[in-house]
Amino acid sequence: MNWITNYVRPRINSIFSRREVPENLWKKCDSCGTMLFHRELSDNQNVCTSCGHHMNITPRERFNALFDGGVFAEVDVPEPITDPLKFRDQKRYPDRMKAAQKKTGEKEAMLVAAGEIGRTPIVAAAQDFSFMGGSMGMYVGNAIIAAAEEAVKLGRPLVLFSAAGGARMQEGILSLMQMPRTTVAIQMLKEAGLPYIVVLTHPTTGGVTASYAMLGDVHISEPNALICFAGPRVIEQTIREKLPEGFQRAEYLLDHGMLDRVIPRTEMRDELITIIRMLMNLPPQVVGDLPAPEPAAAEEDGNTPEAAASEEEKAG
Repeated sequence: MNWITNYVRPRINSIFSRREVPENLWKKCDSCGTMLFHRELSDNQNVCTSCGHHMNITPRERFNALFDGGVFAEVDVPEPITDPLKFRDQKRYPDRMKAAQKKTGEKEAMLVAAGEIGRTPIVAAAQDFSFMGGSMGMYVGNAIIAAAEEAVKLGRPLVLFSAAGGARMQEGILSLMQMPRTTVAIQMLKEAGLPYIVVLTHPTTGGVTASYAMLGDVHISEPNALICFAGPRVIEQTIREKLPEGFQRAEYLLDHGMLDRVIPRTEMRDELITIIRMLMNLPPQVVGDLPAPEPAAAEEDGNTPEAAASEEEKAG
């Protein structure tokens, strides 16, 4: 018995060892609890195929789905001063930054890129909620200014995807200063006559909502996104009243005139193509979006193909 236990069984186990299954093959939907295969979820842009719940998505994943062929060029963002307040709570601020960079693989909470969408050149900026809650600090302020300057320089519209818990407390007043800075940057676009489109994603709160996230020419949101300054729990505790169902969610804001559209993530690219080309006074890219322009000038001059054919017949 000892021979079987000590020699044969380990040999069998080593030959027929169980395969290790990676932990990230399946992901559970936070809304309905459905287990989703990672590849299927990725192909659907991190939207649950069962209930339509929109999960977090990184800026790179978003840009891969947004730009033609997933091709884009990153726009350089000036580096701000590192930890000017020498802030420390349970951890040092630089340590929190390093942990966030390791977790996300990104340098900071916003990515700026230039590329084409539906063959229309644009500049886009997207916040990463996975990076310290997408909080707005000096780098995010610099990123929005860089995006606006790039858009003005190239004569392109700016599309911004917001996702943030507000200003970054570790930078104190320097983070709050980004509210007027970004407001001035958006004004540059308006003075240049360039469209500024904001896509508000879950969640967009605090100083971000109070500044650049609500200054767009068009405001679009993903379904059920929380969009507010102070959260519903804080408001309920302050006014000591129960808020209505769905308060501060995208659909509620759409019904009350705060948003122009609520569009699922998988349909966002087509919607943006339509809106951008309308605002840029370009013909529709997708057949059926808008009626084709009528050749009025050619008809007035009699220079239509039909008229030319008729003249040839008469000459013959």
